[in-house]
Amino acid sequence: MTLTQITLANGLQILLKEIHTAPLISHWVWYRVGSKDEPTGKTGISHWVEHLQFKGTAQFPATMLDKAIAREGGVWNAFTFLDWTTYYETMPAAKIDLALRLEADRMINSRFDPAEIEAERTVILSEREGNENEPLFRLGEAVQAAAFRVHPYHHEVIGDSADLRAMTRDDLYQHYKTFYAPNNAVLAVAGDFETGEMLKRIEELFGEIPPAPAPPRLIRPEPEPEGEIRLSVEGPGETVYLQASYHAPAAWHPDFHALAVLDSLLAGPSNLNMFGGGGISNKTSRLYRALVDTELAVSVQGGSAATIDPFLYTFTITAHPKNHIEKALKALDSEIARLQDEPPSTEEVARAIKQARAMFAYGAENITNQAFWLGYAEMFAHYDWFTSYLDKLAEVTPADVQRVAQTWFRAKSRVIGTYLPVNDGGNE
Repeated sequence: MTLTQITLANGLQILLKEIHTAPLISHWVWYRVGSKDEPTGKTGISHWVEHLQFKGTAQFPATMLDKAIAREGGVWNAFTFLDWTTYYETMPAAKIDLALRLEADRMINSRFDPAEIEAERTVILSEREGNENEPLFRLGEAVQAAAFRVHPYHHEVIGDSADLRAMTRDDLYQHYKTFYAPNNAVLAVAGDFETGEMLKRIEELFGEIPPAPAPPRLIRPEPEPEGEIRLSVEGPGETVYLQASYHAPAAWHPDFHALAVLDSLLAGPSNLNMFGGGGISNKTSRLYRALVDTELAVSVQGGSAATIDPFLYTFTITAHPKNHIEKALKALDSEIARLQDEPPSTEEVARAIKQARAMFAYGAENITNQAFWLGYAEMFAHYDWFTSYLDKLAEVTPADVQRVAQTWFRAKSRVIGTYLPVNDGGNE
C-alpha cells in the first residue's frame, strides 16, 4: 500500500493511499471545525452547516445529489463532532470523479438558501427534541455540561434549542466562509487508483480554491476539578441509569494507550472508529463480572473519544430492577480501587491488549475505514498516530495500567450523574 502526503499551495493537506484489493475508492474531506469552535449563542452551528452542505450548489442542485451518487453505485454521508466535520463518498473506482467534483464545488459554492435554512431549522429542532426523549442523551448532556464549566466541550454537538431558534442565515454563512477553506481541510483518499493521476485531478479541482485567513479558536482550558460533582436528571422512562465520567487525556497524550488497555480490562474494548467496524463482547471484563453477573446492573459500558483537548472517560451503567443503583456505583468504585491498589496480572493485561488490538483492527479493515483513518488521525494528531497505535498498545505494562487508574480515575475529577424516571415506582 503506497502512502503519499502532500500539501497544496493553498494549504490543502492531501493524504493518498493506494489499495488495489477491490475496484473501490473512498474519498473524505475533513474540516477542522466542530462544536469546540462555537461561541456562546452559536452552539450547534457546525452541525447545521453540515446539513446545509447537502442542499446543493448551482452546479450540483440538491435534487440531483442523492440520485447521482446512488446511480453510480456509491454511498455518502457526513458527521460533525467536537473537533471536526467530515464528508465522505465511497464509489466504484471508475466513478470517483463525481465525488471529487462535488466536494471541490461545495467547499466554496454552497448556496445557503434562506428557505432551505428555515426548513432545516425545523428539522434540527425536531432532532433536538427527539434526543431529549432519550434518557441517555439527557443524562449525558447534563454530565458533560457539569464536567466542562469553561471549555467549549461544555455543550452537545447538536447545540442548544435557544441558539438553534435564534441563529440567522448570516451567522451560518459566515461560519461556512470562516472554516470551510482548503487551508483548514484535510483530503484523504484510499482505494484503487494511481497516485500520480489522482493527485493531478485533485490539484485541478481544489488547487485554485483560495485559502482563507486562519480561523479563530476558542482557547479556554478547563480548570483543574476541585471535587466530585453529583447530579440527577428526571424524565420519562422506566429505567435508572448512572454515568460516571472522569476527566481523561487527549488522544496525543502518552497515557492514552495505557488508558485504552485499562478500558479493555475494566469495561471491554471500545471502538475508536466512530464510523463503525466490529464488535467484541465485554463479558470477560472485570466490571461485567462484578456488576452484571451479580445482578447489580443489567449492563455496563465504558469508553472515551480521541480528541484534541482533554475530554472524558465515561462508564454507563443500566440499573438492575432488583437493586438500587448506588450498589452498582459502590461495586464500580471497588473495582477501580482494586486496580489502583494492585496491578493486574501480566496475563490479564495481555488479554486486554489482544481484545483492544482486535477491536482496532476491525475498525480499520475495509477501504472506507482506511480512508477514514487517514483523515481522522490528522484531526487530533497525525497519521503516524494510527500506524503506531498497535505497537504502543503492545508496550503497555501492568504497572502502566495501575498508574493511569491512579492518575485519571480519581473521585475529585469525576461527575456522577443519575437518570431517574419520573414514573418509576421505586428501584430499591
